[in-house]
Amino acid sequence: SHPPLCPPGIKCGGVLSAPSGNFSSPNFPGLYPYETECTWLIVVAEGSSVLLSFSHFELEYHDACAYDYLQVYNGAARDRGNLLGTFCGHRPPPPFSSAWHVMAVVFRSDRHVAKHGFAAAYRKDACGGQLTGLSGEITSPRYPESYPNDAECRWSIGGASGGGPLTLVFADFQMEGGQGCGFDYVALFDGPTVTAPRLGRYCGSARPPRTISSTPHLLIIFKSDFNIGGRGFKAHFYSVGECQEVFTTIKGNFSSPQYPNFYPNNLKCQWSIQLPPGYRVKVFFLDMELEGRSSLTGGCDYDHLSAFDGGTENGSLLGRWCGRESLAPVTSRSNRLLLVLHTDRNTAKRGFSISYVGVVPMNVSCTRTDFHIQIPVQSLAQLERNRIYLGTPSCAAQVVGRNFKIHTRFDTCGTESQRRNNRSVIVSTLYIDFSVGDQEDIHQYEVQCEPKRKEASVTLITSPDPSRLSQAENLVDAQQREGEAMDTREIKSQDTSDIVFISICILAGLLMVIAVVGLVLL
Repeated sequence: SHPPLCPPGIKCGGVLSAPSGNFSSPNFPGLYPYETECTWLIVVAEGSSVLLSFSHFELEYHDACAYDYLQVYNGAARDRGNLLGTFCGHRPPPPFSSAWHVMAVVFRSDRHVAKHGFAAAYRKDACGGQLTGLSGEITSPRYPESYPNDAECRWSIGGASGGGPLTLVFADFQMEGGQGCGFDYVALFDGPTVTAPRLGRYCGSARPPRTISSTPHLLIIFKSDFNIGGRGFKAHFYSVGECQEVFTTIKGNFSSPQYPNFYPNNLKCQWSIQLPPGYRVKVFFLDMELEGRSSLTGGCDYDHLSAFDGGTENGSLLGRWCGRESLAPVTSRSNRLLLVLHTDRNTAKRGFSISYVGVVPMNVSCTRTDFHIQIPVQSLAQLERNRIYLGTPSCAAQVVGRNFKIHTRFDTCGTESQRRNNRSVIVSTLYIDFSVGDQEDIHQYEVQCEPKRKEASVTLITSPDPSRLSQAENLVDAQQREGEAMDTREIKSQDTSDIVFISICILAGLLMVIAVVGLVLL
């Protein structure tokens, strides 16, 4: 028999706020209606979690669950950063435990093929549970009120598809203290059971350190005795994967977790770039889409990406971004830079893709006729001198003492004369070839001199990465400079030697004397 078409007023979905309950697809155990969408929002007491299980499950099958499906969210519905899974067919979803006190379930059917649907039950769990999401938050019972006596809770975290090692960070911690933490305590285990290696046992009011498991599982046990309590704790966890990384290579790239798919909610991810002394770090934003600015404050109060100079969050803030922006590159003032991504409980987006390159330490100066370039050998210790050249490979660096040096006249090494901002400047390109085997990796720096003032400057132009250039038009600073008002004249090879310069000065002086004498005679 055909299932009925869903009448406009069909009852399905709603808010479930009792400590426990049951719900099912419309008409269960009969066939569910076509073209139906239902959302159940389960809300229990704050500090508790929701335990959800399925006793019957039969939906139309599709490889990608594109027709009829059921979705479970770790929090409010329709936020892809909270999605725990999408299910269809005959295989029931596993039992779920929410990472906070809200869980949502969405059921949708299309206009073809109906089945018998599902039946589910939920209950409030005062503490503990099996947490399977990529991220979440856990709190002691009744937090931030004082936790009860004689409590014992176990949170087993892990089992998410594609999950890697887990990071646990305590945002707040206050419990009864005592030597050896024999009264009230939190114990952490590097695996799903207490037989796994213990990572720590904590009590008192000092926040436990950030903990990273070596497996995709982490067990947290909270225990209180018969008296003396405290506020308890609040902690958040996330799958490490692409969320905690340290880079020491001269260039690299990374992206937010699951990019270009939506990042998880409730994250704090850190990417630390640590280069040799003397280097600076230049970061290029290839793509960025985070949750937008607050409509109340206009600030990045929700999800945001921050950059800090010096490698820690105590360093000076180089920028804080959110929303969908096209960002100019950012350069550190030291050899270390830290990027931190914060995401809150809802509204996830695509995230970001970033490339960085180390700016080689160098000293560039000029006279009226020559460039002088000096780079410490230790900064490029692995390179032969012929890998560092100005304009053409024939103008390679020499090794003098502890430095690579290039000393060349303006009329050689591919230099050109240009006018920029109504000033005559001499410009050339310094190449540093880091290529290994077939992998080309040539970094380019524009060196510029204003001969009249004897002022020189150097700018990183680009660090080509063929696999990313198509995405990263903004990697090339030169393209941005094209937008500036610049009158680039035809390249001329000029001899601007001191002799010519002095001759011009003498000639100008003689002409001035003749002019003055002519005025006196008149």
